[in-house]
Amino acid sequence: MNSEKRQQAAPLPSRERETTGTTPRLTRPEPEAPRLPVGELALDVRREKRGIVMDHQDGFVWLRPEGGGTEWTALPAHVRPLHVGERAEPLLRARVARANARSRGEVL
Repeated sequence: MNSEKRQQAAPLPSRERETTGTTPRLTRPEPEAPRLPVGELALDVRREKRGIVMDHQDGFVWLRPEGGGTEWTALPAHVRPLHVGERAEPLLRARVARANARSRGEVL
């Protein structure tokens, strides 16, 4: 008799529980991101910030802004290396701004 009560009180399997009123969600493990070398310029896609990889610790990537500043952490899946064009973009922007200022007579 006790076994009958236990069977009646047993919770429904997870699939049946999840399908009542909603569509079932399947969870897949996230693919492991490649470990970027320390000192590499990277992009935190979640924050849309560029930073230099400082360390890999406790499952996080520690990043520091290019010009210095406070470090922040990001999940390895949210950090990717910058492509060659993305690395040169700020430098090119600065050179164009300087050339424009020079053409206006603001910079010698």
